[in-house]
Amino acid sequence: MTASVAIAKRLEGIQPSPTLAIASLAASLQQAGRSILNLSVGEPDFDTPAFVRKAAWEAMERGLTRYTSSAGTVSLREAIQTKFRTDNGLDYPVTSIVVTPGAKFALYALAQCLLNPGDRAVILAPYWVSYPDIIRLSGAECHVLETDARNRYTIDRDALDASLQPPTRLLILNSPGNPTGIHYPRSQLEAIGSIVRAHPQVLVASDDLYEKILWQGLPFLNLAMVCPDLADRCVVINGVSKSHAMTGWRIGYAAGPPTLIRSMADFQSNTVSNPNSIAQVAAEAALRGSSADVELMVKTYQARHDFLVPELNQIDGIRVQPADGTFYAFADCRTYLERNPEIDGDVGLTRALLEQTGVAVVPGSAFGAPGHLRLSYATDEKILKTAVTRLQEYFD
Repeated sequence: MTASVAIAKRLEGIQPSPTLAIASLAASLQQAGRSILNLSVGEPDFDTPAFVRKAAWEAMERGLTRYTSSAGTVSLREAIQTKFRTDNGLDYPVTSIVVTPGAKFALYALAQCLLNPGDRAVILAPYWVSYPDIIRLSGAECHVLETDARNRYTIDRDALDASLQPPTRLLILNSPGNPTGIHYPRSQLEAIGSIVRAHPQVLVASDDLYEKILWQGLPFLNLAMVCPDLADRCVVINGVSKSHAMTGWRIGYAAGPPTLIRSMADFQSNTVSNPNSIAQVAAEAALRGSSADVELMVKTYQARHDFLVPELNQIDGIRVQPADGTFYAFADCRTYLERNPEIDGDVGLTRALLEQTGVAVVPGSAFGAPGHLRLSYATDEKILKTAVTRLQEYFD
């Protein structure tokens, strides 16, 4: 007889990552012999740079396989300190930096250490799929503020001001953003800063994971850089997963108010103990080493973007805003879906595309934007061209 186990109520409504679920289904169809073109996973298709892999191998040979500080090794935090100072003009003491097993865990630890039941956190739609569940697991309320592609996802100032009233304690900003690829310009960050100043109880989490994947000659900016007076109310979160093709190494980091960062390190010591020791050495090499591999990846992503977006915009009923960075195209399919009401929204469209064309994408509903599709171009040009042909045939 199978035992009946009652799952904790705080997990009610928590779902597996939609992107990983689509990727798993695509992989199973591929194993069954289907020709599947997977544009669903947000993962670089490049190898981790050779010099980073070499550093990890040498670390193992030197026996660096023991526990580290729960906050991460001092040498890696010093490399992160240098990165912030050099790239962002932000000066953090080492004690205000914590290394985490992935940027996602940094966000989770932040929510657990900052938010209480009854608090509220504000996110902007379209949003990264894990934000709502990370917030709900803290017991706080997740409030979604809508933005729209038609004005390049500009934030409405009055709506933001209203949403930051108590009991809001956290605002999450993601730029360049997943899934839109949009980078907030200085003017928008200044406008956000002017509103945040009026709400001293609100802390801002700046999710900068795609910082390095930016083009159009744009300098990277975040709120702490544009509004230095708000730096002590910002937690800047980043990592090496996207910039150095190190998703599986699971190294992220956060910098911010020292009391909060210490709490995050203590929380980490009682959950995951510490980040992987070998991966920390590799991440330090990535941050201190040559940027040539990163620059090559970004150049390649931009070329793929410049091919894919115009092709998608030629499809009747679909519109895609050109991105500033990342490796995603976020396609607005609402016009097409309105003309085809028999399709069950973006979720039904995703299923139809996978089953009928073998192209795997992610439904926009997962990002808080029904009627959209996210396509990842972290794949080679040949696959992209074949996928475009299949999509054009389907929509035509």
